Amino acid sequence: MSIPVYIPANGGRCDHLDQLRDVEPDSEDTCRDCRAVGGRWLHLRECLTCGHVGCCDNSPNRHATAHWRTTGHALIRSYETGEIWAWCYPDEAMLLPANL
Repeated sequence: MSIPVYIPANGGRCDHLDQLRDVEPDSEDTCRDCRAVGGRWLHLRECLTCGHVGCCDNSPNRHATAHWRTTGHALIRSYETGEIWAWCYPDEAMLLPANL
């Protein structure tokens, strides 16, 4: 695997693309944080700096956002089949793969 290349969509700006890493997800199909507390999740997001997989903001515990707030890892991608977008939390920027 190689470091993904994303660019801001719709003329947006992202000053955190230097945080992109070649990561392996720490879970295949679950939010481990939710499982640890007996919670539930709707959609999963993967941190593009360390590979942490957490639940989305529509989930009760919002573990992907909590991970950003705890670690400062600004970039996530959707971990849902067929979705190709990524997001930068501090810049509130939608990111798309550069090869589109």
